Amino acid sequence: MTWIKTIPPAEADERLRGLLQAQQGLYPAEYGTPVAGADDLSGRELPGIVASHTLIPDALYHAFSTFGSLMDPGLPLTRRQHEMITTTVSVLNRCMY
Repeated sequence: MTWIKTIPPAEADERLRGLLQAQQGLYPAEYGTPVAGADDLSGRELPGIVASHTLIPDALYHAFSTFGSLMDPGLPLTRRQHEMITTTVSVLNRCMY
């Protein structure tokens, strides 16, 4: 397995913590309910894909804010339609998640 240096939330400086919180603030409300292994700024580990961006906070913010912007409830697609599209794309790409 490849190892990439990351910054755990407990060691994040104010700027990194602020950008993590800002991008998470764009996510749909149901993403605010903590689940095991999900992004959490209380000191637990971040998921690998998020953690791998912690050395470049601006890239982390912009990369993950895209998802939040695409899921904006003000857009014409419903959450159900978003989920149907992502499920179909995942199946077509033979993606396990």
